[in-house]
Amino acid sequence: MPLTFHYKQLPNGLDIVAEQNPDAHSIALGLFVKTGSRDEDQSVNGVSHFLEHMMFKGSSRYTWQDVNRIFDEIGAKYNAFTSQEMTGYYANVLPEFTERALEHLSHLLRPAIRDEDFNTEKKVILEEIAMYLDDPGHRLYEKLMDAHFGSHPLSMSILGSPQSIQKLQRDQMARYFQQRYGPGNMVLSVTGQFDFDQIVKLAEKYCGSWPHVDAPRVQPMPTHKSQKIGMTDEKLNRQYTMAMMPGPSAQDDRRFAAHVLADVVGDSDGSRLYWALVDNAIAEEADFGFYPHDGCGSFYLALTTDPARTEQALKIALAELEKAKNDIADDEVERARNKIASGLVLQGEIPLGRMRSIGGQWIYNREYRSLEQDMATLSAVTPQSLKQLMRDFTFDPMTIVSLGPGEKSK
Repeated sequence: MPLTFHYKQLPNGLDIVAEQNPDAHSIALGLFVKTGSRDEDQSVNGVSHFLEHMMFKGSSRYTWQDVNRIFDEIGAKYNAFTSQEMTGYYANVLPEFTERALEHLSHLLRPAIRDEDFNTEKKVILEEIAMYLDDPGHRLYEKLMDAHFGSHPLSMSILGSPQSIQKLQRDQMARYFQQRYGPGNMVLSVTGQFDFDQIVKLAEKYCGSWPHVDAPRVQPMPTHKSQKIGMTDEKLNRQYTMAMMPGPSAQDDRRFAAHVLADVVGDSDGSRLYWALVDNAIAEEADFGFYPHDGCGSFYLALTTDPARTEQALKIALAELEKAKNDIADDEVERARNKIASGLVLQGEIPLGRMRSIGGQWIYNREYRSLEQDMATLSAVTPQSLKQLMRDFTFDPMTIVSLGPGEKSK
């Protein structure tokens, strides 16, 4: 049976977007908030991610033990995430648990932010930051974002720094929550098997009293410059290199072509970089990808190599990017389109995948795109459109950051 899209806005401004699938055997519900690290001041950097932890510490009605117990009682598959520009909280349940799932999500998004929980969880966050700082890939990515975006808010760390988290106060978090986590800056995304009229009534019952917030994201376009930065860590024995350059935004239709290009050039298996670098044992890993941000976008290159082969690998990778501007072939584009299409269909077959897709799409563009629309746009990508994309986005300016052992002392 065909999928049906529904939309309703509650009087307080909460958007409800829903894709009804009568053949589904479950329902997925998610509350997405248009806020993340790029919306934070330096003084509260990391607060969005910290708040994700605090949501699971309970509301005025529930404790942290209750949060997990209730989700488990209804057999929910649940989770949350925080990115540079969005946070999401969601659950996938059987249709008979629809009301309990939405009620519980509504409590999750009204955290008590108790002092005791705040102080305890601050220690957990600091441990998490320390753990990630031991990961070369994470350290490299944080430095790359900081260097590439400079003074733009996208340079802000999702986790925050040990200093910003240590100084963060409970009342600062509460103010940030009140300013951004509410209707007007939030969408309820629902997919699977449901009655939409019931969903609207339940949303009014559990979320209808939430105060409207006005939290526009008014930020300048980032400016970039070509630069190369080296970092050393004597404990390492591999060299990690990443590069970043401008690409299409989440609002730009060229983002579909950008995903195809990323697959042709740098997918983990069978791409140009794979055959040029990994298959030839010049690099252990070679990846080229694309990330569409709100209002701008980024292509990125990532290499893992023996330190002695880093310059050779980077030179080959950059040469492959230049070659791609002129010799993209039909069969390469077709393979990439088919691979991406398979991923879209497989994700779209389950309510959880579609719920995240339409919720994120609404946050970025306030529009609904069916799976058929995405497939049609993807099918229209050709070698000519990829060549035009690379004329529009020339992989320049480029920020290159490398992390490795350097010259070890003997």
